Parts: sequence; C-alpha cells; structure tokens
Amino acid sequence: MAETEAIGSSIEETPTWAIAAVCFVLISISILIEHALNLISKFFTRRRRKSLRLALYKIKSELMLLGFISLLLTICEEHISKICIPKNVGESFLPCKNLIHSNDIGEEPRCAEEGKVSILSRNGVQQLQYLIFVLAFFHVLSCVLTFGLGMAKMKRWESWEEETRTLEYHFTNDPRRFRLTHQTSFGKRHLKCWSEYPLLLWPVCFLRQFNASVSKTDYFTLRHGFIMAHFAEGSEFDFQKFLRRAVDEDFHVVVGISPLMWIFSVLFIFFNANGFYNYFWLPFIPLVMLLLVGTKLQVVITKMGLESHGEAPVVRGTFIVKPSDDLFWFKRPQLLLHLIQFILFQNAFQMAFFAWTWYKFGLRSCFHRTTEDIVIRIVMGVLVQVYCGYATLPLYALVTQMGSSMKKSVFTERVIDGLKNWHHSAKRSLATSSKTNSTVASPDPSPSRTLHTSLSDGQEVETVELYHPSPNADAGHLGVEIREEKFDINVNDPRSYDGEISFGR
Repeated sequence: MAETEAIGSSIEETPTWAIAAVCFVLISISILIEHALNLISKFFTRRRRKSLRLALYKIKSELMLLGFISLLLTICEEHISKICIPKNVGESFLPCKNLIHSNDIGEEPRCAEEGKVSILSRNGVQQLQYLIFVLAFFHVLSCVLTFGLGMAKMKRWESWEEETRTLEYHFTNDPRRFRLTHQTSFGKRHLKCWSEYPLLLWPVCFLRQFNASVSKTDYFTLRHGFIMAHFAEGSEFDFQKFLRRAVDEDFHVVVGISPLMWIFSVLFIFFNANGFYNYFWLPFIPLVMLLLVGTKLQVVITKMGLESHGEAPVVRGTFIVKPSDDLFWFKRPQLLLHLIQFILFQNAFQMAFFAWTWYKFGLRSCFHRTTEDIVIRIVMGVLVQVYCGYATLPLYALVTQMGSSMKKSVFTERVIDGLKNWHHSAKRSLATSSKTNSTVASPDPSPSRTLHTSLSDGQEVETVELYHPSPNADAGHLGVEIREEKFDINVNDPRSYDGEISFGR
C-alpha cells in the first residue's frame, strides 16, 4: 500500500474524463504531425523532388524505429529491472566517481533481498526513454539543417552558372586560344611546387578547405570537365540544376541510420564512464573525420589538375580535367558520402546525449564535471553541423561528379520515367519479334520519339529525343539526344530496370 501511494493512483482510481482528455491531446498531436508530413510529401511531389520525398519517407521510418525501441523499453521495463547483478559489478564503470548506489522506488525489491542490484532500474528505463525521444528530435533537426545549409551554399552557384552563358565567359574560354596550363586561373590555384609532393599537398589542402572550399575557378573547371566527358563542347547543360538533383539523392542516403552507427552510439554511451576522460576526445571524432573528408576532396581536385597537366602542358580554351574514380579511396566516391552520413548522425547523437543529461540531471552533473566539458561539447556539435552542411556536403556534391560514371540525376525525374517506359516498350517489341523468328532492326518501327520535361511553372527545360544512331547500330540500342547532345542507351541492359541508365559515347 505504501508503494502504491508513493507511485500514485492507478487507472481504476482516475476519473475517466481525465483519461479521455489526455488521450485526445496525444491523438490530436499525432494526427497533426502526420498531416504535416503528408503536406510536405505532396509539396515535394509537385516540385518533382522525388529524392527528397524518399528522404522524408526514410526519416519517418527512422522515427518509427526509435518509437518501436521506446515501446520495447516500456513493455520490458519490469523484466529488465528483475535482472539482478552483484553490487560490485553494478558499481563499476559509473559516470560519477565514488557514487553510492541508491535504493529508490524503481529498484527491484527481489534484487535488494538477494544483496544485489538491478542491471537497470525502472527509473533508469524511464530516463532512457527520454533519451530516445531527444535523439529522434535532434536527428530530424540535423537532417533539416544539413539540407538547408547545403541549399543555401549552392544558391550562390546559380550566378556562376548564369555567367557561363555570357559573352565575356565565351570570349575568355574561346577554344581557339592556346595557353600554358600554368597561365590558367585553375593552374595558378593548384599547379604549385608543393602539388607534386604528398607531404606538402595534404597540409595545403587541409588549410584550403577553410578559405572558399568551392571557388568559382574550381566550379567552372569541373563543370567544363564534366561536360566535355559526357556531352559535347559548347553544351548549354545546366550543371547547377544537375548538382541540386544530385544533392537530393545524396541527402536520401545521409538521413539513414545504419547498424554500424548504432554500434558506435552504444560505444559512445559506454565511454561516458568515469576515468575515460571522454570529453577530451569523443566530441572531436566527428570533427576530425569531417576535416579528413574535406581535405581528401581538395586533394582530388588538385590531382585531377596534375594529371591533365602531365598529359598536355598547353590547353585550348579552358583547362580540362578528366573524371576518374581512381582518385578516390578504394575507387569508390560513394564511400565519402557514407562517412558524411556517419559524421552527422554521431554528432546528432552526442548533442542529443548532452541535451538529455542537461534536462534530466542538470547542467552540472556527473556527465558534465567541468566547464571545459560543457564548452567543448556545445562548440564541437554546432561547428560540425554548420561546417558539414555549408561546406563539406556541397563540396562533395561537386567533386564526386568527376567520377568515371555519370549519375542518373543528369536527367530530370520525368525524363527518367519516359526512358524507362521506352525501355519496357522496346523489350516487349523485341520479345514479340523474336517469337515470329524475324530479324529486328530496331525496337520500335518509328524512327524517333521525343520526350519533353517541364518545370512546375511550365517553362520547358529539357527535350529528349530517342532515335536510332545509325542503320548499322545494334538492335538493342537507342539514341538519346538532349539539346543536341547524343548518347546510346542499351535497352537490353537489365540494369535499366533498377533505375540505372547505361551511357556510352
């Protein structure tokens, strides 16, 4: 009876109007949140931002996972508290030094009778549920800030893209002009005496990322190299809009939480024990990894310039760099994106852990023993979040386009759907023709088909024409023309069914 009075009245002793009122408020809040998420999803659909819509769906899935973890803690609260361990084990790896175990209400009486303690008391389980809620909030906040800062940085690139259509730009980059590579603006920035020595290259690139991580010169040079590798010289391809679509796809990966991230989060909680001095090194791990990724991206830009300089010391018009996966770690540009994903989640987890301990135990607690601990955690968390979203992620979006393969985001969502429909029509046509044992010269008797894609305001931005490249072309190939840029698409390639488009010059 004493324990019941201490805990409070049960449901059977509570007025039904109070229970109904609480349920009504909780249900109303849940419905409002769900309705807001649906409105955001419809907004992305109208804007044809399919990748952002998928990212929103992934965020909802992660929130469901965190909610399921909280539900499991609620259901298993009593069973967890009944797991008894020896007192000497329960007093090891404590956040506070010389902390005496307290027998509070949440402690299991059976464990106290045996001279043991619960592995996690009921009160501890309830406090852990608060951590799950705070983590969900900070994870969503981190994703929104990262995308917002990245878009704000790339907004500046619109003026650079417009500049590529001016007469002054075409005159400066006239292909009839010949210059030494060192005389170009890109050469003056990257082709220095230290560029050929790794011991000097890495420190310089480390410092360069803090001063205009993406310069106008780098943007123009990488843009020109991308267009020359995949399109034709003088193309009016909108590189900035392509990068925006590429960032949407990258953001879809960044918002995810992999099992490896959960493992590191558990290790982070473990190392918060007294004696590890975690505030001296744990908050710096995301920052060190972030600076390493930024330095690597700067090194890739410089090495592309060195390779081009070695092949041709004289350039015609604009400095040309060649895309290649060989310059990235393990020849996988996507690996850098997974590192950014890990950095952002770990930073969000550390900020959530700091906010949770502040709320539950106060600013001055076992978890924050010194002023230096508090300052380091806050400064590092804000610094990593802002720098990653505003500098590293846009730099990654620009540099990784210089890989050996071209992303499907080069097309808008509507064009990709049109190409897939054409592919399926061609496959059906080939299958039908093979049954009649006739030789198929082309997948479709019509010589060509034109697909149009438009923005929401009705302004036409791309025209794609499917045609047969030549009479001698393979039966399974279609030509694609985008603003007079021509490619061959293999309609028999099964990878197209997975949303991947195979390009060939």
